[in-house]
Amino acid sequence: MFRLCTQYNTKPWRFSLSARHAYSTQARNTLFEKILIANRGEIACRVMRTAKKLGIKTVAVYSEADANAQHVKMADEAFLIGPPPSAQSYLSIDKILNVARMTGSQAIHPGYGFLSENAEFADRVTAEKLAFIGPSGDAMRSMGSKSESKFIMEDAGVPVVPGYHGENQDVKFLKEQADKIGYPVLIKAVKGGGGKGMRIVRSPSEFEEMLESSKNESIKSFGDDKVLVEKYLERPRHVEVQVFADKHDNVVHLFERDCSVQRRHQKVIEEAPGPGLTEEIRAQLGAKAVAAARAVGYENAGTVEFIMDNVDKQFYFMEMNTRLQVEHPVTEMVTNTDLVHWQLEVASGNRLPMTQEELRLMGHAFEARIYAENPSNHFLPDTGTLFSVRTPEPSEDVRVETGFIQGDQISVHYDPMIAKLVVRGEDRNEALRRFRRALEQYQIVGLNTNIDFVKRVAEHPEFIKGEVETGFIQQFEKDLLKPAETPSPLTLATAANGLLLQEYARIQVSQKDPFSPWSTLHSNFRLNGKDPREFTFISSHGEHKVAVTPSQQAGSVDITVTLGQDQAPTTYTNVSSHWTDDGQVVSSIDDKKVKSNVVTKGEKVTVFDEAGRTDLTLPTPGYILASAAGVAGTGSVKTPMPCKISQVLVKPGQQVEKDTTLIVLEAMKMEHVIKAPMAGTIDQVLYAVGDLVDENKNLVTFAE
Repeated sequence: MFRLCTQYNTKPWRFSLSARHAYSTQARNTLFEKILIANRGEIACRVMRTAKKLGIKTVAVYSEADANAQHVKMADEAFLIGPPPSAQSYLSIDKILNVARMTGSQAIHPGYGFLSENAEFADRVTAEKLAFIGPSGDAMRSMGSKSESKFIMEDAGVPVVPGYHGENQDVKFLKEQADKIGYPVLIKAVKGGGGKGMRIVRSPSEFEEMLESSKNESIKSFGDDKVLVEKYLERPRHVEVQVFADKHDNVVHLFERDCSVQRRHQKVIEEAPGPGLTEEIRAQLGAKAVAAARAVGYENAGTVEFIMDNVDKQFYFMEMNTRLQVEHPVTEMVTNTDLVHWQLEVASGNRLPMTQEELRLMGHAFEARIYAENPSNHFLPDTGTLFSVRTPEPSEDVRVETGFIQGDQISVHYDPMIAKLVVRGEDRNEALRRFRRALEQYQIVGLNTNIDFVKRVAEHPEFIKGEVETGFIQQFEKDLLKPAETPSPLTLATAANGLLLQEYARIQVSQKDPFSPWSTLHSNFRLNGKDPREFTFISSHGEHKVAVTPSQQAGSVDITVTLGQDQAPTTYTNVSSHWTDDGQVVSSIDDKKVKSNVVTKGEKVTVFDEAGRTDLTLPTPGYILASAAGVAGTGSVKTPMPCKISQVLVKPGQQVEKDTTLIVLEAMKMEHVIKAPMAGTIDQVLYAVGDLVDENKNLVTFAE
């Protein structure tokens, strides 16, 4: 189980010698005594960690859904500001400012998401005579608008992607602009971010539907449905540059990050520096990013995002994120900086801690966003309890940034990101080797995650070569989304060993404590007893039998594994097992010590061993019937995740064609379009707009 909101990086943040000398000869403003963090989860914990290191008191705000959240426990003070919907809690400017006044906070850190790029919020914080730990409202308005920012960039000599960025939002007019640009085009929310309100349109026939979907999602996420239309590059890379500016006309860049590995336009893996870039291109990117920041009189942390042609390495300005980015730790790892500390210094009126000449790249780093989602089901978000969590061993080169610990809930109300895994090495090869090892050590049971998927990306030959682009996941989908392999006999033997050790532990508890609930259980089996046992494990490849019998050697057993009816069994003799201090199973099998983590949750058994993760199920009475009953029939459409009904576009008796949009769902701040799997007549519509629906529930049924 990992520690509360821990950042695994023991390397101290420090100024260079010349920077410290410069600081010593300049008058410095005192840092704040108390700040309020207007956010939740991982980023709230991240800001609090640096604040506490600097002796700054912290104030948290939380919704009813986050009453037991880690950022609430970590703060010096915490205040409830509303129910779970963001609009009534984390997006309520009045409530947040009221807490700031009540607590005597001197500054507000917005984190990322929510109000972090809301110009009105920045203005009102300043009007309250508080410091806003971020850029000014004017800079947000200039760069937060994708259309206005492109005009500013053109004037500043920064190349931009061809497209329409104007005020005319008439559907017919926008479609005409798309025709002029040439398909495929990209529709983007003008005030968007994180892939929200972004749609790829490949033909004129789908333009209007995609435009409406983009506008609907945009207004829910940002309160504004204005969009722009621009050329979509088929093989682009997403390269962004971290910039920082102070109130004294100093602007620097902290080099680039490559964020090309994405799904649904949201980043999955980031790395710094960008692979395969020459020093000349790196210098050009940095110079244009600094020019972009200077063009709007920028202050504090920001990120200038570019889209780069993967062939000729020509890059174009895409947008500027006027906040601290999710992926800022990967830059910290290769520059030995604490960017939250930098933010606090700049917001206090102090100069940047380092000059451009003093900044150096040191090694290579990767960051993976660990999401609660199911990659094999179109990356749909998942919810539930973090039943069991193991993280990589902490070191100065391995960080786990999180706002959750074992036992916490991932709810339907907010983003599904659980944590960020950040790993550094002296060069890309070393960093990638450590990254893959850390992913092996990151083990979560209780809900679906993308950990195994990210590991497959990190193992892919093209990724290892640095050949990445934004279509990487789609291009290599068959390699990255392989179905689970048949469990190995060794893994199944380990699973049986784990169950026996758990059973034996329960028996020992019941013998020592007559009031223990385990005392009601009776078992005739002991690890060195005389009675055989047989386990049946079910995987996606069928049933597997494991027979365990006492061996001639005291304290050990013989294990016979049969993968299927037509396969010869595998037998291991004189197998012994024991627990490690950290709760793992060590089995001595065929003169080999095998260490594994065996987690049981009800009838579910999950094994983490040298083969990776293996998910198994123990049969329960009637499991065959239950399995058959759980399969959706061809006459219904079911929810892919817990969700809220956003739109219902059909009614009973209506005839529809295949791929007709039936219902639009909203889950974890994303909009999901449910289409007809076939042509037919709608029989029933089972939910209305606004209804909250669990996973795997019928939405509509078709007449036979």
